[in-house]
Amino acid sequence: MTNTNFEIFLAIAPGLEAVLLTEAQDAGFSDAQITPGGITFTGGWPDVWRANLTLRSATRVLARIGEFRAFHLAQLDKRSRKFPWGDVLRADQAVRVEVTTNKKSKIYHAGAAKQRVETAIRESLGAEISAEAEICLKLRIDDNNCVFSIDTTGESLHKRGHKVAVNKAPMRETLAAAFLHQMGFDGNQAVLDPMCGSGTFILEAAEISAGLLPGRTRSFAFEKLTTFDAKAWDKMRAHSSTTPPLQFFGSDRDQGAIRMSEQNADRAGIAESTQFQTSPIGDLQRPDCDPGIVIVNPPYGARIGNKKLLFGLYGTLGKVMQERFSGWRVGIITSDTGLARATGLKFSDEGPPIPNGGLKVRLFQTNKLP
Repeated sequence: MTNTNFEIFLAIAPGLEAVLLTEAQDAGFSDAQITPGGITFTGGWPDVWRANLTLRSATRVLARIGEFRAFHLAQLDKRSRKFPWGDVLRADQAVRVEVTTNKKSKIYHAGAAKQRVETAIRESLGAEISAEAEICLKLRIDDNNCVFSIDTTGESLHKRGHKVAVNKAPMRETLAAAFLHQMGFDGNQAVLDPMCGSGTFILEAAEISAGLLPGRTRSFAFEKLTTFDAKAWDKMRAHSSTTPPLQFFGSDRDQGAIRMSEQNADRAGIAESTQFQTSPIGDLQRPDCDPGIVIVNPPYGARIGNKKLLFGLYGTLGKVMQERFSGWRVGIITSDTGLARATGLKFSDEGPPIPNGGLKVRLFQTNKLP
């Protein structure tokens, strides 16, 4: 396994596969192809590490480590005991096993299949089996084909490792990166979020502009596999960055949110390029810089009782944009088309529905405002 190539699967929220495909291709994963819920490409372990370290919109990275056919549980048991687990898994690291099956397979009972594989790993490799283990082995039984994958990520990739303070109902970093990508952000434009919460959009934009790697301060599950090379990993992580100009602005009516955003920007090492201020939407002023992108994730009403108040809020947002942000492009993420329309803004694009916190949200974006 160490020197051969295998299939690598990058997961992303359904509906954003095209964004991840572009990002992966730009990162040099040239044979990447879209598949439901993500993309696949062929590579080796260094590619697995680099995907985890550098990709901003992916949520996790799975390495397909092998497969075999099995038509009944006894066969699954026998072949699992002969599988070369030691090529990837370490005997001193606990393993968690997850199994999915479909109706096309003779082995349809996921629980029984899970038990067989767990026993095989415990008895042939000597590794402990634990529901809390960071190392997760996934078995998919599809049309009697048993495909084994390792989740090389651990905690989801939206956990960048330096954002400790979070506001209620925060936007995930991976989603924020994908929406910025859909807005055409390439690191050079100014970005403003007038309801910034804990600062996710502004942090992502400033980090992209600075050339900071999203996984630079966190650990990954792959560090606990036999295929891991600490020296090569340290070399890969050593990456230069720049300090972009002050052109990333966040504001929020909640003083606590602004304090959180400032602390998060400080921890991420981008405080010099960001500015946060306490301000209700009606008082928002255009920053002194070239026109750029306004991106905002306002409340949708799913957790707020009085929706009439929200129509007023969206109306104010639209009015402020039209009056003070000529030349800027606006992106609004919401689950409610009616609320988006309440801004009075003319949208050139309504993105695909993306699952977020139990809802389907869309990115509504404008051309440059007149």
